Amino acid sequence: MSEVVAIVLAAGKSKRMQSETPKVLHEACGRSMIEYVLDAAREAGAKRTIVVVGHKADVVEAALSHHDDVSFALQAEQNGTGHAVMKCRDDLAAHDGPVLVLTGDTPLLHGSSLKALLDEQQQHDAACVVGTAETDQNEGLGRIVRDADGNFLRITEHKDCTPDELHITEINTGCFAYDCKALFEALDKVRTDNTQGEYYLTDCAEILRKDGKTVLAARELDITEAMGVNTQEQLAEVERVMQDRS
Repeated sequence: MSEVVAIVLAAGKSKRMQSETPKVLHEACGRSMIEYVLDAAREAGAKRTIVVVGHKADVVEAALSHHDDVSFALQAEQNGTGHAVMKCRDDLAAHDGPVLVLTGDTPLLHGSSLKALLDEQQQHDAACVVGTAETDQNEGLGRIVRDADGNFLRITEHKDCTPDELHITEINTGCFAYDCKALFEALDKVRTDNTQGEYYLTDCAEILRKDGKTVLAARELDITEAMGVNTQEQLAEVERVMQDRS
C-alpha cells in the first residue's frame, strides 16, 4: 500500500458542549478526544495526519504541537465538511495514495476498523470506501442508500431524507478511505444545494459513483465507533463505553 495520510476534521465550535474549550480537546478518561482519533489513524497505518483547525485554532495547534507526524490546515470559516477537506489540497498536492478522512470528536474508533476500510480501498482500487454501521438509533445520522442489488448509491443527510430513507438503519460513520486524487476531483464538483447551504464531504461518494468510479460502502465499524460527541451527556456516554472496554 502507498503511504497513508489521514485528515482529521477539528475546526468546529462547541456551542452544545457549553464550554470555552474547543470540542476536540474535551477529555474522555483523561485524554483529549482527538488524541484517540490520532492513535486510531496511526494504528491503521497513517504516516502523517493533517488536522483541520478553525475555532480556537491556536489552542488546538498548541495542544497537539508535540506530535511530529501532525500538521495543520486552517478552515477560517466553517462552510461544511467538504470545505474543510478542501483546505488540505496544497498539503496533499504531491500525494498519490490513500487518504483517511475522520472527525476529531469520535474517540471510540478502532484502528483495525480503519485499516479494514483502507484494505477494501486498495483491494478494489476504489475511489472511495464509506465506513458504515448498523443502528436503529439513527436520528440525525446520514443514511446509506443502496440499489436493489445492494450497490452503493449515495449518502443522504438526515435533514434531506425522504420518508422512506428515514427508516434506513445503515448509517454513515463519518470515516472514509479515499484515493487522494479522486477525492479532490470530486470536491471540485460539490455544490451547496442542501438544507444547510454547505459543502458536504458526503456528496463526494455519489459524485465519484456517477463518474463511473468504484465506490463501496463497507460495514466495518460498530455503532459505538461512530459515536460523535456534541454534548456533555454524549461525552459521559463515551467514557462509559471506554470503561466497559477496559
